[in-house]
Amino acid sequence: MMISAHSQSSLPHTRAVIWVDHLTAKIFAMGLGGVTPSLVHADLQSHHLHHKANTIGSGRVQEDHKFLPKIADAIAPCNELLILGPGIEKTMLAQYLQSKRPDVKVRLEPSGHPSDEEIVAIGRKQFGLAEPRA
Repeated sequence: MMISAHSQSSLPHTRAVIWVDHLTAKIFAMGLGGVTPSLVHADLQSHHLHHKANTIGSGRVQEDHKFLPKIADAIAPCNELLILGPGIEKTMLAQYLQSKRPDVKVRLEPSGHPSDEEIVAIGRKQFGLAEPRA
């Protein structure tokens, strides 16, 4: 399956499927005309969990407090979202979005690590959008 991207001059999509973990948000805005993919990355000092014996600290990766706002900015034209992901980040994102934009319809689904094409297929099914004909 080929994911078609739109030019900046086309109308923005009002639906998006987002796959999110603590490092990355893969966003696929979609509509009848196709899919517009984008990525948002967290800005973390370390991408790995480090825990040393006899040290103070939780052993958790520091949060990027700008990550959720960056995702919200990326999906600003959208009013219907499906959020996928393997951990608690999808719930954190949904809660953040509902606090900032209560008008947005948000649905959550647990997910492993699907391919981009699988994420788009899940979104199309959720939103009742057929794949555009070539």
